[in-house]
Amino acid sequence: MKISAALVKELRERTGAGMMECKKALTENNADIEASIEAMRKSGQAKADKKAGRIAAEGAIVIQQDDNNVVMVEVNSETDFVSKGDDFKDFCNGVAATALTTKPTDLEALLAANVNGSEKTVEKSRQDLIAKIGENINVRRFVITSKSDSNVGAYLHGIKIGVLTNVEGGNLDLAKDLAMHIAASRPLCISPEQVPAEVIAKEKDIYTAQAADSGKPANIVEKMVEGKLNKFLREVTLLGQPFIKDTDKTIEQLLKEANATIVNFERFEVGEGIEKKTDNFVDEVMQQAQK
Repeated sequence: MKISAALVKELRERTGAGMMECKKALTENNADIEASIEAMRKSGQAKADKKAGRIAAEGAIVIQQDDNNVVMVEVNSETDFVSKGDDFKDFCNGVAATALTTKPTDLEALLAANVNGSEKTVEKSRQDLIAKIGENINVRRFVITSKSDSNVGAYLHGIKIGVLTNVEGGNLDLAKDLAMHIAASRPLCISPEQVPAEVIAKEKDIYTAQAADSGKPANIVEKMVEGKLNKFLREVTLLGQPFIKDTDKTIEQLLKEANATIVNFERFEVGEGIEKKTDNFVDEVMQQAQK
């Protein structure tokens, strides 16, 4: 099986392992990069899975609000250059404003809604923008949060990361601080109970394989695995993370001091989970030369 240089490069970036180790792992796992990472972690070769997802698409996150609701929208483009253009920005703002005023129940309804009360729908505006700039544009997702029952914190990091938090009790400043923290710390969920069982099982399997090589007795291995798993759960859940503004206290402690509860949060990062086609420039040039 031929393993591409691009795939080896990605695995090296994600694990910190050497080139030959990466190529060997990919060969043994049929070029499946996630399976290769898991195998390398079990054998202790991988330093870390540095990327939670392949962030490939470009675009922008937009947040808008009125007296009653806050909306967050992700719109994707093919290049970063286009995402910084006025036409793209105007389209994004129009989509967010439309979502805020029409309160669509799903993406299909948003695309069918008229932009700012005009006769042109979001979908028609999207098609017109594609024709104008020559790049594919996609309205990927949105979320609307009501301000009626809680403090809604909104934080936008440039145009690439957006967070909305829904907090009962406390105040608006706390809700905003939590949104900023979530933008930086990327928790999977609020509490350990919300971590998917398959994620826990996968981590436990990896820690067990690592501890088994230590040669320690089974009861000690069990305690080692339990300790690593508890550390993992603290790191990936919001309540267990140290607060970015005061690392001496956890988010759970911060909320208790404020007599507040975080109900939910939404974190959007441009292009997360979207696989972008990567072309081999050298191969492309060679193919053109042979024509």
